[in-house]
Parts: sequence; structure tokens; C-alpha cells
Amino acid sequence: MKNLILLISIFLMSETTMAQDWPNLSRFQKENAQLGQPAKGEERIVFMGNSITEQWINLDPEFFAKNKLINRGIGGQTTPQMLLRFRQDVIDLHPKAVIILAGINDIAGNTGPSTLKMIEDNFQSMAELAKVSGIHVILCSLLPSNKIPWRNNQDFSTQIDSLNQWLLHFAKTNSCVYVDYFSKLADSEKGLPEKYSKDGVHPTIEGYHVMEKIIIPYIEKIRKK
Repeated sequence: MKNLILLISIFLMSETTMAQDWPNLSRFQKENAQLGQPAKGEERIVFMGNSITEQWINLDPEFFAKNKLINRGIGGQTTPQMLLRFRQDVIDLHPKAVIILAGINDIAGNTGPSTLKMIEDNFQSMAELAKVSGIHVILCSLLPSNKIPWRNNQDFSTQIDSLNQWLLHFAKTNSCVYVDYFSKLADSEKGLPEKYSKDGVHPTIEGYHVMEKIIIPYIEKIRKK
């Protein structure tokens, strides 16, 4: 009985914490403080995203270490949560560029129903905040996915296509860079093949290696500017 009471107390405390810190601002506060201001000549690049970004550094930490990249991915997050922590986890770090990979959790309804317009507005706001702060913006396509496990394997590929088309158009018309992961990873059914994902959403190490080959030239180009 005591153990049950303890478990219930821990659950209620975690739920209260999430309610008080919905965007999870506390997640990277310590790491951000330790980074401090960039050293002379240091050209920081921040990866902003959800679990796809977070798991990237867990599966291939060497990629981030050797390329001196900063990972600010938080599992489960949607674009409104990222927008709320964008100043703390991106702008205040004074990076040269931010690489944003997001949107699948919005489409899946992780934090409630989201229209494409709502998601697009959040992308636009993050891009505008970055640009006014002198930060280059790299917008990444959503990865292919024709099933989302935590939504009973629903197929959201039509919404993913629409959002990717919007991201491409927005990047072209707003001096941002668009990176296409989708076409290099998608199978004939607009999903992630098993070699690139075990659950249809999150990449395997092989999937991340494909993404690394795609993104590295953009990183190198930004650093040469």
C-alpha cells in the first residue's frame, strides 16, 4: 500500500511539473548556462526539434561532437512548445544557424488538435525570431511516415506532404534554406523503410547516417559565410 501511495505521489508531482513547465524550459537550463557566450571565432549551430532530434545525439553522439553541433531536441514536443523555448534554447546561445526539424507531433495531435495553418504559423514565428537575431534558418522537411504508432498507426502522409510543400515555399520566399530529408528516405508508400526505422517514425542509426550526409554540406556552407 505504501508503495502504491508513493507511485501515485510521484505521478502527481510529474503531472504538476509538466503543467507548470509545459514547454519544458527546465530541460536545458543547466546546459545552456554552462555553454555561456560563444568564444571568439566559435560558430555554433543548434538543432531544434523533438524526439527525432533528441534520439539523434543518443544514437550518434560522435556526429554532434566532431562537428561541434548543439542538440536541443525534446521528445514528444510540438511546434508551440518549441516556439516558447526558442529564445532560451536557440537565440540566447548566439548560434550562427538553427536547424529546425519538427511538425510530426503536431500532426499527430500530441498537445491537442493542430491545423496546418497553426503549425505553419509556429514555424514562421521561429524563423522570424531567428532572422531578426541574425541567425541563419535551415528548415527541414518532415521525415516520411505513413503510420504513427501512438495514433493507432494512422496514415498522416497527406498532411506531411502539405506541410513539406509549405516549408519549401516559405524557405524560398523568406531567405531560408530548405533541406529535403523526405525524398531520400521515403519508400514507395511514403513511409520509412524498415532499415531506416523500426516504428515508422524514428530513424535507426542507418537512417540518421543518411540524414547526416544530407545536412553536412549545408552546415559547411553556413560556416563558410
